[in-house]
Amino acid sequence: ERDQIFSGKVRQVGIFNFKEFYRFCYIWLVDEKYFVTEKNYTEKSSPGGKEVEIEWEGKKKISDYFRFVIRVNWRILGMKDVEVEENGKKTNLNKGDVEIRVSAYLEKDYQNQWEESTFKKFLRGVYDRYIIRVRIDSFEGRVHMQADEFLAQVKAFLAVEGKRH
Repeated sequence: ERDQIFSGKVRQVGIFNFKEFYRFCYIWLVDEKYFVTEKNYTEKSSPGGKEVEIEWEGKKKISDYFRFVIRVNWRILGMKDVEVEENGKKTNLNKGDVEIRVSAYLEKDYQNQWEESTFKKFLRGVYDRYIIRVRIDSFEGRVHMQADEFLAQVKAFLAVEGKRH
């Protein structure tokens, strides 16, 4: 069972370093102990620039019953290589319209241990609603905070990159 806890996005048009941005986002999630898989990476070239779509899913085991999941969907439109002068040196960067969508989930019984029978499903419902409700609320708060912090870091990275150039 997967409950969506958080949804947000950031969008910026401007100059950025795609490789550094990609690396920054990946390392942030890994540092927070998420196992990240790239579900999709597509790149299309057009006269207006590259169109890049990326989909990541990061999973973090909390217990045998709970797991945090953060999904990151990238969409970059009109990405072009640009040359920028920085401190008297020319640097190759990227320019385009970047949109990052983040959603976070709390997965319960992700190993399907309680799905074997109708009676076990009923017991799981009772367990979730009455016995561990406080723990569920706490985990929902934690996954929400992590997803919100990730999005804040993405915004900060793009803002700093944009101001530097």
